[in-house]
Amino acid sequence: MKNIIKFIIIKIKNNIKQFFYFTGFLKITLFEIFNFFFHIRKTNFMVLLRQILFTGYEALGIITLIGLAIGGTIIIQGMSILNNFGQTDYVYDILIIIITKELGPLLTAFILIARSGTSISTELGNMVVNHEIEALISFGIYPIRYLVVPRIFGLVISIFCLTIYFNIAGLFGGYLVSSLFQSLPISEFFTNLLIKLTLTDLFVSQFKSLVFGFIIAIISCYYGLQVKFASTEVPVQTIKTVVSSITWILISGTVITILTYTVL
Repeated sequence: MKNIIKFIIIKIKNNIKQFFYFTGFLKITLFEIFNFFFHIRKTNFMVLLRQILFTGYEALGIITLIGLAIGGTIIIQGMSILNNFGQTDYVYDILIIIITKELGPLLTAFILIARSGTSISTELGNMVVNHEIEALISFGIYPIRYLVVPRIFGLVISIFCLTIYFNIAGLFGGYLVSSLFQSLPISEFFTNLLIKLTLTDLFVSQFKSLVFGFIIAIISCYYGLQVKFASTEVPVQTIKTVVSSITWILISGTVITILTYTVL
């Protein structure tokens, strides 16, 4: 019993210590984010562009596939239910609520966690093991400014754009499937969607994407730099990146949704 209590106490102390470490890392990173454009160099800009290329452009294929599949699936399920009540017009509301406000930013974030979050954490972890971070410091290059901030900007910009793209792909997938149930011109379908779509829906969707992008980026960079000595630490920190990112995205997404329906 004493060993269990001792283990719990040690675990709590470690969690508190990690919390303060992360808070300090977040504080420094936010300061460097505000100062990024005042200290930008060509090398910083290239890191930013490479991050956007990998996170944004190279993810378009999987985003398109999942967006079309989700939109089509929602239409199939929605039409099968709404046809029984003669309320097929509500399918537009369902598409907007489920895809634009909820699944668009959420699924895009999950995809980027699997692709970019793990990549950032692994890359930074390996740099620590190979003493590249120490080399940067020896040359007078600040790692947070040079490595972390460009990746945060790159991921946030990418997820913002990819969420818009996912929403369009999802809505288009809904049209493709709905055209099987009824003959409907694409102009009429998207006109009906735009009538139902509000600025609040767009704001909530894109605001979530920005929050999710920042969460993924800051957590990935933090755990990547938490690697100390051995390469065996890299996959451990990468797993922590995935678990923590998913947890905080679900929490923040739920909070934003609750605030949306209570405030807006």
